[in-house]
Amino acid sequence: MADYPSSDVSSLIRGNAEFVSRLTKMTRHMRFLGIFMIIYGAIYSMGIITAIIGVPVIIAGIRLRDSASCFGRFVSSGVFEDLVTALEKQSRYFLILYVLLIVTLVLVFIYIVIILAAWGTHDLQRYLPTS
Repeated sequence: MADYPSSDVSSLIRGNAEFVSRLTKMTRHMRFLGIFMIIYGAIYSMGIITAIIGVPVIIAGIRLRDSASCFGRFVSSGVFEDLVTALEKQSRYFLILYVLLIVTLVLVFIYIVIILAAWGTHDLQRYLPTS
């Protein structure tokens, strides 16, 4: 790991109660969201096809919980490496969500094309009202 300036980060953190309070709340929210994503991913993974989306959601939830733990350690210890690790894990979480969003949009587009193609092959004139 890279060497980071060892200026007394813990005194800076402990000196700013609002920062500590916000980081603590954010850590709790991240833990809850991480658990929720793990459960959601497990439910979503019950199907063979849906596991393609469910497994990355589980991994993202784990990354978010790991990041929350590192933020918690950073608040309690003030060690700068914990902050760096927390941000690295959080960036992996966002990368997984970014890829999932792109995959989901592509699958939705393919679904719409298939539906429109299937709809276009039917004789629609018989469903239209006659004058």
